[in-house]
Amino acid sequence: MHRLERLFKEKKEGILNIYFTAGYPHLEDTAHIITGLSNAGVDLVEIGIPYSDPLADGPTIQYSSERALANGMTLDLLFRQVHEARSKTDIPFILMGYFNPVLQYGEDRFFQACVDAGVDGLIIPDMPLHEYEEVYRDKLAGYGLTISFLITPQTPEERVRKIDALSNGFIYMVSSSSITGAKTEIRDNQLTYFQRIQAMGLMHPCLIGFGISNHETFTTACVYAAGAIVGSAFIKFLGQETGGDLNHRIGQFVHQLKNPVSV
Repeated sequence: MHRLERLFKEKKEGILNIYFTAGYPHLEDTAHIITGLSNAGVDLVEIGIPYSDPLADGPTIQYSSERALANGMTLDLLFRQVHEARSKTDIPFILMGYFNPVLQYGEDRFFQACVDAGVDGLIIPDMPLHEYEEVYRDKLAGYGLTISFLITPQTPEERVRKIDALSNGFIYMVSSSSITGAKTEIRDNQLTYFQRIQAMGLMHPCLIGFGISNHETFTTACVYAAGAIVGSAFIKFLGQETGGDLNHRIGQFVHQLKNPVSV
C-alpha cells in the first residue's frame, strides 16, 4: 500500500504535516531535519524546493528559499538528501515546489527522480488544473506519485468538487486568502470556511495550512480537517539556531505543537 494512502487509512485525525525548505538553514541539514521530524512523531513531511520566486509564500519561506539557493541547493542534491532520509524512515514525503523548476529539470526526469528518492507525492501550487487533467494525470499515476491541490476560502464549490475528484493525495486547505506566514489564532471567518468545507463531505482528506503555528491553531484546525500543516513557524524555529542537539530541539518543537503549554 502507498505510504500516503496507508497514513490516511490508519489515522483519521490529528495528522501533523511539517514543511521546511530543503537546504535551510544549512546545505546539509535536509536529511537530518527529516529524520528529526520522523523521530519526533510527525506523520508527514513536506519538503520545499527552493525557488527564486515563490509567489504563494510569505517573507519567512521566501527568505529560507533565498538562503537555500545561496547555500548551493540544487534539485540533484535535494534528491540525494531525500534518498538518504528515506533509508532511515518510512513516513510519507511530499515534495512541494513550483512548476518552473520541474519544467527546467525535465518532467519525466523529475518524476523518476522523485520515485528513486522515495518521494510519495507532490504539491505544485501553480500547475493549472486543466493541464494536470489533460497532460499530467496519467503520467503521475504511471510513476505512482500522488498530487495535492490547494483550495482557499474563495474557491467555488464546483472547483472544490473537481479538485476532490481529480486529487489522489489530500486536499491542501489554505486557511485564509493570504500568503504563508505564522499566525497565533484562527478567526471566526476562517471557522465558517472550515465548517463549509467540512460539510461538503469530500472524498479526500483535507489538511489545513497557512497560519498554523502553535498548539491552539493546530488543534483547532484538526477539529475541521484530518490534520494541519505547519511551515513558517518551523522555519523560524530552524533559523534561531540556539545551539544544542537539533534532533532534541525538533522533538521539543513538535511536543509543543501537540501538547498544551503547562502553566
